[in-house]
Amino acid sequence: MSQLVTGEAVVLQVRIARMPTRALACAIDVVIQGIVLAILFTTLFGFLLTSASDALRGAIIFFVLLLVLVGYRVVMETLTRGRTLGKLMLGLKVVRDDGSSIRFRHALVRTLLWLFVDFAPWFAASPGIVTSLMNKQGKRIGDLVAGTVVIRERHQPMASPPLFVPAHLVQWAHSLELSRLSDELANTAREYLARYTELEPGARIALGDALAFRVGGVTAPAPPVQLSSPAFLSAVLAERRRRELDRLATQGPRFVAYTGPFGTAYAPPSPTAYAPPSPYGALPPQPVPQGLPYPPQQPARGVPVSAPTKVNAQGWHAPGSEPDQWS
Repeated sequence: MSQLVTGEAVVLQVRIARMPTRALACAIDVVIQGIVLAILFTTLFGFLLTSASDALRGAIIFFVLLLVLVGYRVVMETLTRGRTLGKLMLGLKVVRDDGSSIRFRHALVRTLLWLFVDFAPWFAASPGIVTSLMNKQGKRIGDLVAGTVVIRERHQPMASPPLFVPAHLVQWAHSLELSRLSDELANTAREYLARYTELEPGARIALGDALAFRVGGVTAPAPPVQLSSPAFLSAVLAERRRRELDRLATQGPRFVAYTGPFGTAYAPPSPTAYAPPSPYGALPPQPVPQGLPYPPQQPARGVPVSAPTKVNAQGWHAPGSEPDQWS
């Protein structure tokens, strides 16, 4: 694992692609390029042999080589934001040093240096391999100049985070106005909850508070008691999911209860049902919730904040049977 620092000074944990995996991806790309070159030269063979002059023949061969060797990588990495066919097969991706997607200029610089410096035939030893083995992030010269790094993005399917609404906040959740909550923001909050334990403690708090502030700015009213940012996001997403399921049940076929082998009736679980103990664990107990308790003292949209209340170590209004999901 390695760390990338974003423009917002948030540390991201990423898995760097090492030389053997990158070499295999490069070999796949070279084979694909060789097949394309063979097809093109076979198509142009008759013209090059009979009709073209020596100068035109050389120009056509140079143009075809440049188109395939340079154009393939530049176009693929630009359109797919850092992937070629070989990288797609092995789950690799080229990103900038801050973790953001690369652009045309990064792909062009990487490709030109790959062809004319890193693996150029006029060098006795491939400087790209030597540089990659010496660099702790596995960068070759093209990556160093372009400011990029190759990471592994293939991982196990991310489990859906357990979303729930505490019992004493169900009435508040039912009154939430969620029409301004976009799918993009909701998906970002859901991915944050799913990756909760994979984040550094500082990033865990900073991202949670930032997402809670953004979600609080497009939802109303504010929660009647103080909640930690993950607990607030979980409650909002659980209520949003419940309403979506209700809408789908109204528009499409309704859920039908069925009877088990011993006569036990089963029904779909409630979307606001309590989740089992969280697989993400909990942070060490603190006298107050880590990070900024939500809602902030000056909430967006002029929503009044209730008077401060006594909270326990998990950030809940009062101890009870609520699951210890987020601290």
